[in-house]
Amino acid sequence: MSFKQLGLAPPLLRAVEESGYERPTPIQTQAIPPALAGRDILGCAQTGTGKTAAFSLPILQRLDASAGDEPSLRSLIVTPTRELAAQIGASMSTYGKHLELWHTVVFGGVSDKPQIHELREGVDALVATPGRLLDLMNRGEIDLSSIEVFVLDEADQMLDMGFLPDIRRIVAKLPRERQTMFFSATMPGSIRELAQTLLVDPVEVAVARISEPADVEQRIYFVDKGDKRKLLLDLLRQDTSVERSLVFSRTKHGANRIAKHLSGAGIMTAAIHGNKSQGARTRALDAFRSGELRVLVATDIAARGLDIDAVSHVINFDLPNVPETYVHRIGRTARAGASGIAISFCDLEEREYLVDIERLIRKHIPRVEDHGYPPSQSSPAMTDLERKSGGGDGKRKDGSSGGGERRGGRRPSRGRRSGSRRPR
Repeated sequence: MSFKQLGLAPPLLRAVEESGYERPTPIQTQAIPPALAGRDILGCAQTGTGKTAAFSLPILQRLDASAGDEPSLRSLIVTPTRELAAQIGASMSTYGKHLELWHTVVFGGVSDKPQIHELREGVDALVATPGRLLDLMNRGEIDLSSIEVFVLDEADQMLDMGFLPDIRRIVAKLPRERQTMFFSATMPGSIRELAQTLLVDPVEVAVARISEPADVEQRIYFVDKGDKRKLLLDLLRQDTSVERSLVFSRTKHGANRIAKHLSGAGIMTAAIHGNKSQGARTRALDAFRSGELRVLVATDIAARGLDIDAVSHVINFDLPNVPETYVHRIGRTARAGASGIAISFCDLEEREYLVDIERLIRKHIPRVEDHGYPPSQSSPAMTDLERKSGGGDGKRKDGSSGGGERRGGRRPSRGRRSGSRRPR
């Protein structure tokens, strides 16, 4: 199927073609036609599957069809992290560049003055993280009473990050009559319950079950916790194929320690996590994308928010205690059908996490036993745990914000243009 067959307007088709996209992804094929028809959407899809276009293209088409002489806030997209918000904003600019619509992005960690200026100038669509959105709502800078389309993106991560009360407060301010699109990488019971409160007779679309990880070669290294940094340094020094590596740490302080250790050994590294300022995070991401940094150390706030091409390796310095998170992490090295390598370190306390991961993906991850830091301890239960893992019957243990997207400049009195305003 081609994009022309989805019912998109010529300006959107032109922008899609100029972006180099030839055929829609499965989530786009399934979601765009019913979204264009005004149906509510319940989508299950991981990042990297093209779901941003699946909701942004129909939104832009709807807004353009009913646009007035001046912008009015009619669409709201809520997403959990700054990086995701910025990426969605960039996609709106790309796909809407031939339309006369306005949008902006708000998230925390930066001054709110440019954001307030943009909102007062008028926008048709808003991309926001929950914290900054509520802050600006409480101060009277954002009125949601005219919203026609509401998108909740990465809903399961929202719940993991404790945003459910914020989401409920935001939804309470939305009109009852609206189109809602709800996207989540996983669909546990709590997510379905939330979806049922938001959606009316939704069309369900699902792509790439969460238990099917991306096309990556996976390896596990058993190692004592105290030897992990030495093992990581050896791997980076000895394996020249590790050109651009994303390393995941469980904690912010751990990420800082790993980055300091690698930088001290002469490996260009930076850390990115929630305690870093937005400027520091942006600089680190830009340096990693350009190849200036060989290693980026991240916490799970970045697991679904990073869209970086050519990540050769993902290294799980710490195994996650939620198995779905493992799948999201390793997907950072297999964007848009590419392949990659995922290396995981597993200490004694993390063995049960490995059981849960292998149960989820229904696969025994190959062990690397010939390395310089074999574990000094073993556990009598280890064999039983791994046997359960291989058999797929292990028991699971689960153990804001905004920045203006567009540049400054005043809109012509009757002009409508999607994307950044031209500078004065």
